[in-house]
Amino acid sequence: MENHHHNHDNPHPGQRISPSSVYYCPMECEGDKLYFKPGRCPVCNMFLVPIEEREDHKNKPQTYSKTNLPDNFKDNIGKYYCPMFCEGDKVYNEKGDCPVCHMHLEKITPELVHNAESAAHSHHPDSQKATIETDKNAGKYYCPMFCEGDKVYDSNVGCPVCGMDLVKIPEKKSVQYTCPMHPQIIRDEPGSCPICGMDLVPIPSKNNDHEDETYKRLRKKFWLALGFSVPVFILSMGGMFISWPFSHQLQGILELILSIPVVFYAGWFLIKRGWVSFKTWNLNMFSLIALGVAAAFIFSLVALFFPHILPHELAHGGNAPLYFESVCVILTLVIMGQMMEARAHMKTGKAIEALMNLSPDTANLITDGQEKKVPLSEIKINDILRVKPGEKIPVDGKITDGNSNVDESMITGEPIPVEKKTGDKVTSGTINGNGSFLMVTEKVGDETLLSQIIKMVNEASRSKAPIQKLADKISKIFVPAVIAIAIITFVLWSVFGGENKMIYAFVNAVAVLIVACPCALGLATPMSLMVGIGKGAQNGILIKNAEALEEMHKINVLITDKTGTLTEGKPSLDHIETFDNADKNDILKLAAALNQNSDHPLSNAVLDTFKKAQADPADIHYEQVSDFENLSGKGVKGIIDNQEILLGNEALLKHFDIVIPEALQQKTTQSEDKARTISYLAKGGKILGFLSYSDNIKPSSKQAVDYLHSQNIQVIMMTGDNQRTAKAVADTLGIRDYKANCLPEDKMNEIKKLQKEGKIVAMTGDGINDAPALAQSNIGIAMGTGSDAAIESAEITLLKGDILGVAKAKILSEKLLKNIKQNLFFAFIYNILGIPLAAGLLYPFFGILLSPMIAAAAMSFSSVSVILNSLRLNNAKLEL
Repeated sequence: MENHHHNHDNPHPGQRISPSSVYYCPMECEGDKLYFKPGRCPVCNMFLVPIEEREDHKNKPQTYSKTNLPDNFKDNIGKYYCPMFCEGDKVYNEKGDCPVCHMHLEKITPELVHNAESAAHSHHPDSQKATIETDKNAGKYYCPMFCEGDKVYDSNVGCPVCGMDLVKIPEKKSVQYTCPMHPQIIRDEPGSCPICGMDLVPIPSKNNDHEDETYKRLRKKFWLALGFSVPVFILSMGGMFISWPFSHQLQGILELILSIPVVFYAGWFLIKRGWVSFKTWNLNMFSLIALGVAAAFIFSLVALFFPHILPHELAHGGNAPLYFESVCVILTLVIMGQMMEARAHMKTGKAIEALMNLSPDTANLITDGQEKKVPLSEIKINDILRVKPGEKIPVDGKITDGNSNVDESMITGEPIPVEKKTGDKVTSGTINGNGSFLMVTEKVGDETLLSQIIKMVNEASRSKAPIQKLADKISKIFVPAVIAIAIITFVLWSVFGGENKMIYAFVNAVAVLIVACPCALGLATPMSLMVGIGKGAQNGILIKNAEALEEMHKINVLITDKTGTLTEGKPSLDHIETFDNADKNDILKLAAALNQNSDHPLSNAVLDTFKKAQADPADIHYEQVSDFENLSGKGVKGIIDNQEILLGNEALLKHFDIVIPEALQQKTTQSEDKARTISYLAKGGKILGFLSYSDNIKPSSKQAVDYLHSQNIQVIMMTGDNQRTAKAVADTLGIRDYKANCLPEDKMNEIKKLQKEGKIVAMTGDGINDAPALAQSNIGIAMGTGSDAAIESAEITLLKGDILGVAKAKILSEKLLKNIKQNLFFAFIYNILGIPLAAGLLYPFFGILLSPMIAAAAMSFSSVSVILNSLRLNNAKLEL
């Protein structure tokens, strides 16, 4: 017992962890050199020691954070520091990146120092409670084009520069509490019902299916515009095939009445954006749409009420041409495109909401020996909390009493719960297993690891300005060119037009603007996207936005996670090794008996194998177990048929003084070298054999990696798992570049480094730990079998969780982008050919001016061409 206690106080040198992730060699082989991960000295091979144990560091704080700043910060206001405090209290004179972790340096401000001092003082029981501000901009809005940089707005007033709808920064939903017996009792904080004394329970949030206000507004405008545009279109185009039982004048008035809600309500915001683009001379698609729509609408009003002033050459069947249907169709199609874009932004915001809602809203605070449930905002550093079985851990801290298994898969991505005992650190948002423990709070609010991940996702998704759309690129050239042609047309006709030359000049200049407005432009991209997205969904590929499509075919680096992406993401029992003539079935039967009441992933693997081995899976019989005991960190034991059965790791055998035979030890080492997890089974003090577990590699992973290599795409595997496991998986799949023991910021920093080198980086992942990297990458690709946060952070989701889908997504993106470019060609070509006709170029030779029939045919044919071309995507082959 004495030795055991001694070992507990003085852990093995290789297990000593530095809270600040800084280590030194006790022999100082390389002088004062510091190391930033645990391991051995490269010179003397001794274990490195945490810097906190060095004499000159013992009086310094163990960890630094924004609420526990180094003393020298108040004398260095205006300078910069690393938010991860990689080099302790070191400050930097210029803004840049940390030389250790490569994160952006942050400025030391008076507010930062003041808030840290306030947090320190708030630990006194008589002081006012500290209010934790998780994100000061939550609930505000920003422009998706970043016209004014990082500026945020209090309401969705539209960007003052480009006129686009602003995007809301997500905020965590608020929680209220009620009594299950007395629903009229509603409180903002947990507590007990004043009527019956029952504990109040959270009210299920109505915001779970919350839709972005911008998306709802655009959806409403789209359906209204569609409802009025259809009858306008029928009235206008139907006259080409049948004769209406009313006059052309009445038909025009009906079209005008029906088009007024489309122009002055549903589509008015598009015309305003066009006006803003001309004011700021940031010409884009809205410039072209607003110009064409305004010209067509004004011309139609003149043609409806003053037809006698128009040249008779423009008339068809004695009637002046009207373009109300073109106005309505153009605006409706563009609104549809804007609605699809708003939906994409809404889904991106849900990624951050999913992360925010990982942390619980309350915590069990222990004060004076009494337990009390309080809101998370009231928790302070050094508070003692109780975490019960199945609860989410509310903040970052350290266990002071008790032990448990903690599911950290949402942070690390690794499937097997981690054994936690006194002195071990725990992280907010992770889920406690079947044990209960007390913990001391070390980080709260926006200092927790979960909050840092949220911040990284938020910054990555906002700092990456969207690519300029192809239509906008064309518009920057096309709009000034059309205006110039219209002006030249007006000048030439006003000089050489002969009789009624000013009327001819005005009419033909307006005709140029009308025919130049590409009716199919609003349809070109959305139509391809709808067909392409449908094609992708048939193949298990969900695409969130057009940006991902434009970038996907350009990628030259793919960074992939291991667990759940290349591997199945859960352990399976793949081998039973026997010793001394033991029977495999007996080992499996005894292991299943001990595991029958456990929910540990390794237990589930044993039970699954045992059930499959039964002749009748519906009639499964387990051996009777008595005196069952779970030995934390070691394994389990119990009595079966009056014999003691042990199942666990090497530490369990040592605890019971059981020696592993040399022959079995060699086989164990061989299995561990292949990244297997080992559980020994002993009966009556004698080892019968061991069970070997592995996280199996998906069958398609090798094919996918080989294909990507053949496409000159560098594949890099970055995993939070250990070096040995990472190497085994990389060697099996032929991946030359891999990194183990990666934290969330490591993946994101690697992507930033590659992007600085000019690489186009795609990232695949399935865990919450992957969310920041997915948001930072040029293309984020999530496994549909993974976490909601990862899926929402990604631009592409592979529903089958199969990396082979990355190759298919690349093929689809190439075909889809090609299709969109073809559609843009069809959207413009008829209009470009019609411009010389509209300008009256043929009038001196043939006496021809632009007929409304030709204009209508050009617009209709361009739309038909776009639709038919888009539908060709349904026949695209995505096979390797």
